[in-house]
Amino acid sequence: MRGIFVDAGGELADVFRKVVRPSDPAITLNEQGQVDPAALPGLLAGYDFVINDHTFMPTEVMRSCRGLQHVIFLGTGARSYMDPDALAGLGITVHIIKGYGDTAVAEHAFALMWAAARGLARMDREMRQGRWARTEGMQLTGKTLGLLGYGGIGAEMGRLGRGIGMRVLAWNRTARAAEGVEFVGLDRLLAESHVLSVHLLLSDETRGFLGAERLAALRHGAILVNTARGALVRGGDDHRATERCARPRGAGRVRRGAAAAGSHADHAGERDALRPQRVPHAGSQRNADPPRPGHRLPRRGVIRWAMRPPGGIGRRSGLKIRRP
Repeated sequence: MRGIFVDAGGELADVFRKVVRPSDPAITLNEQGQVDPAALPGLLAGYDFVINDHTFMPTEVMRSCRGLQHVIFLGTGARSYMDPDALAGLGITVHIIKGYGDTAVAEHAFALMWAAARGLARMDREMRQGRWARTEGMQLTGKTLGLLGYGGIGAEMGRLGRGIGMRVLAWNRTARAAEGVEFVGLDRLLAESHVLSVHLLLSDETRGFLGAERLAALRHGAILVNTARGALVRGGDDHRATERCARPRGAGRVRRGAAAAGSHADHAGERDALRPQRVPHAGSQRNADPPRPGHRLPRRGVIRWAMRPPGGIGRRSGLKIRRP
């Protein structure tokens, strides 16, 4: 089988060269950081599989990629870049790296939760402007952490929450059970959570899942942490939806929002203490520590593993591949 790494720009190309082995299947390295979807039919012509880090693959464009059998997406959020079900109808199987970044993203969400609880971003801004503005923070020990979605990241977030003495509730679209976690209905989750952490997969069914009505069902003073996808909050721009719900004259439910989103906007001039904290979508980014038992491999290991031909999928320990 012949493959192409379609968007191996910058450091990805360097990592690829470090991990490639003579026994690997033939893989062409396309050192473009950004690939125009319209160029995909030409780039993918003659290849059986493609490794994709962040390139959008519209169904209508992929219809012209005849002969392509597999897309190996280097992460878990393939649905943000393509429609796996529609591609399956074209004979293209989409694979994701199951478990990639579970611990890293959960730690990122945990950090955002704590920063929101203590008002760290606001105090930092005030200090930089010469003001000594102390805020009253929320003590998290003994509070209720609600997990909206209980996959690998949600499970790790629950583990971290239990570690600091939080009560952990969870709601999942399919039945689950886990030690130390109480699975409840959605209404109860929203009503009882001091912190609601979002870990849902983005799909047609979950797009806009947290609309105004559900946000308004949160208890007063709740913290909303979204390290999944912004489109899970109705309107597709989670920081704006959270701001609307946080305004004292609006729903008035959300104390602070913390979102790992694609937006870098700072909304200069906003002085509201309820202003959400926003960071880039960087939860899974971490340095290349040597892998330890029980921990997920960093990006280098993901690329090394993904370079195996699709026929050998699932045979390497440490990381598992699955369909989204």
